[in-house]
Amino acid sequence: MTQETLTIRNASLQDIDQIADIERICFPEAEAAKKAAMEMRLKAYEKGFFVGLIDDHIIGFVNGGAFDADTIDDAFFESMDAHNDDNRSLVIFGLDVLPEYQNKGYAAQLMKAFIAFGKQEKKEKILLTCKSHLIHYYEKFGYENDGVSESVHGGAQWYDMTLYL
Repeated sequence: MTQETLTIRNASLQDIDQIADIERICFPEAEAAKKAAMEMRLKAYEKGFFVGLIDDHIIGFVNGGAFDADTIDDAFFESMDAHNDDNRSLVIFGLDVLPEYQNKGYAAQLMKAFIAFGKQEKKEKILLTCKSHLIHYYEKFGYENDGVSESVHGGAQWYDMTLYL
């Protein structure tokens, strides 16, 4: 079976219901961003919010903000108040791909698009948090494991990862 072609574009408010559904499917309830949070992120930084489509159907997304930070603060998940387009670091809030499309390279394509965006925007680095079983995955893109994060988002243990651009 050949892999279907993924089209990547910036998200729009018309996509918000599909995005919120994907987030609910991909993350436990305590960790999943609510629709209102997704909408807030999109309105604050549309150019840093990408969706991946197959046959005009959104199958995943990656989103973030620009912060002046070296690690992720849990407050970033709740508010875009500290976001500013000119800040030096990008923070990834989430990389989500529907389960039936996972392990096919689509998340990697979304991540590569976000990294290219970071370089285009002349950012110093991209920050993200992940669970221990995903550290190796992000290291493939050049992220460095900075150890256990201070983040307690959703009650989980997270690891800080940094990609220097």
